[in-house]
Amino acid sequence: MTRRVEAALVLADGEVFEGEHIGAAAPGGVATGEVVFNTVLSGYQEVITDPSYAGQMICFTYPHIGNYGITPEDVESRRPFCRGVIVRDLARRRSNWRSSGDLEEFLVRAGVPGITGIDTRRLTRHLREVGSLSGGLGTADVATLLAAARDEPGTAGVDLVASVSTDRPYTVGGEGTARFRVVAYDFGIKTAILRQLSSLASVEVVPAATPAADVLARRPDGVFLSNGPGDPAAVPYATDAIRALLGEVPIFGICLGHQLLATAVGARTYKLKFGHHGGNHPVRRHTDGVVEITSQNHNYAVDGGSIATADVTHVNLNDGVVEGMRLRDAPAFSVQYHPEAGPGPHDARYLFSWFAELMEERA
Repeated sequence: MTRRVEAALVLADGEVFEGEHIGAAAPGGVATGEVVFNTVLSGYQEVITDPSYAGQMICFTYPHIGNYGITPEDVESRRPFCRGVIVRDLARRRSNWRSSGDLEEFLVRAGVPGITGIDTRRLTRHLREVGSLSGGLGTADVATLLAAARDEPGTAGVDLVASVSTDRPYTVGGEGTARFRVVAYDFGIKTAILRQLSSLASVEVVPAATPAADVLARRPDGVFLSNGPGDPAAVPYATDAIRALLGEVPIFGICLGHQLLATAVGARTYKLKFGHHGGNHPVRRHTDGVVEITSQNHNYAVDGGSIATADVTHVNLNDGVVEGMRLRDAPAFSVQYHPEAGPGPHDARYLFSWFAELMEERA
């Protein structure tokens, strides 16, 4: 068996984690990004290919990653946009009837570097205490990695949406046969979301910078605002378009789409200390008190005290973060979590039915 090359992860505050290199070779032996941790027990392929991780390096808290390989059906985007992958133990053998390749082979093809063999528990505890930090990962010496980590700007104020959005419109679902027509803004849209939307509508996906007038000219029954990476304040063009669409057509937003909808009605957003990244976050629905177990991936959140024209519909039971809202004066609602994901429970799939009902009411 080929011996792995020694590598390290160095955080901007000087913390050093030694391990072995995996995946693609980083240019000059250095990759940088904002380091975050994800607590899922499975679904690593969906996490790695989620465009919402643009600009970030993902630490998986579950110790064994890669044991069931990779399958094309579980890819969430055209390629991974994350900067790196950090694991405790990368499986050297895959065992699953659906798999068509190894995780490391996939990382190499996708150009994603990584590190294995580090103490991910220590890294996670450190990030929980000090918050998300920029990091340098690779085979370069520690001093070089530290300098690179400190030069990494992170995600605040950076328009990462432009790097992941489609550059031209395309259609998914039954054109001409579906009951509804939906225009979906691609801020970093996941395949699983398109799968859910196309089960109830013909979906035209448009670039993130598409003006509201162009969307309304398509005469949609509804508009969907997708998930995506980074700081909602860095994409004012999206907020402007959403503001112009309010009241004209039913709107449903997920994750970044939730934050952008809130921003469009005057709410504020803020950066969480270390974000929500995992598949088991408990969320309470205000209407009946039901608790949903949800998949989440976001570093920013909506300030509940700044929402003046909407009702909060869902809240995170771990820390009280606003997880959903419904506007009072327009047919629009949104959630911070990912109802399309299937981390085990499908507790939140009903939200797509809410969207269909909203479009039905306005038809």
